[in-house]
Amino acid sequence: MSIAVFGFAESSGPAGDLAAALGLPYHQVETTRFPDGESLVRVCGEADIAILYRSLDHPNDRLVELLLAAGALRAGGARKVLLVAPYLGYMRQDMAFRPGEAISQRIIGALLADHFDALVTLDPHLHRIAHLSEAVPRIPALALTAAPLLAAALERAGEPPVLVGPDAESHPWVEAVAAPGRLDVLVGEKHRHGPRSVEITVPGSELVRGRPVVLVDDVISSGGTLLAAAERLREAGASGVSALATHCLASAEDLARLASAGIVPVQATQTVAGPAATIPVAGLLAAGLREAGWLNG
Repeated sequence: MSIAVFGFAESSGPAGDLAAALGLPYHQVETTRFPDGESLVRVCGEADIAILYRSLDHPNDRLVELLLAAGALRAGGARKVLLVAPYLGYMRQDMAFRPGEAISQRIIGALLADHFDALVTLDPHLHRIAHLSEAVPRIPALALTAAPLLAAALERAGEPPVLVGPDAESHPWVEAVAAPGRLDVLVGEKHRHGPRSVEITVPGSELVRGRPVVLVDDVISSGGTLLAAAERLREAGASGVSALATHCLASAEDLARLASAGIVPVQATQTVAGPAATIPVAGLLAAGLREAGWLNG
């Protein structure tokens, strides 16, 4: 029985690292764009069990190519196609807030279940559901947490910081990052006035006076929440503010704004390509795949 990892150009580094961690061969998926925007996808290599690796940030550009690659792998003889999507897009919209809105979590989750035999991801952005299987039905769906990776990054940082989560939703997750080092935790209260207008209050912020602070979240989007929180924490006397997240979606301009505001460094795992993506995830993903037993045929 042959097993191999297949990845796309933008994630060839982390996908190759996963293959190395599993002791498996790595093959590149080739893509070409036609003038009308269509993609031609070619899978190089064959396997009985194919592990297809692609993060689904910017999913509108990537989903169709992903499904084409899965079809090509099956046409080439793959009995199982496992999806490793370290960042899983379209998970936030889990209900219709206004009449006529598509519930994208259900639609995309069902689409992935139709084309893959199993799915593994890291810290999916779920709100009102407890388990990933509610969003991705009918197939095994494994949601790993990057909390141990973030905790290890903090251990290498030096002086123990105060960890601050931006809102109540982040509380259990920030506690998980803080637990190994028994670090102090504060949780902010978020008041959103628009897509890029956020007000943050941090109860108990007197704890940060004269101490370094790390803002911890699952996703950094535009960075607006971090900017608002950092302002409050500096007013409270924090000696420095940095940021740590599983996923960093922030653009180069967003990261420049954070740096200008003194939020340095900004670190994230390698789920989404970019300058902040410095924390490897291959070992965590490899362990998850092994423990799930999906590589046993």
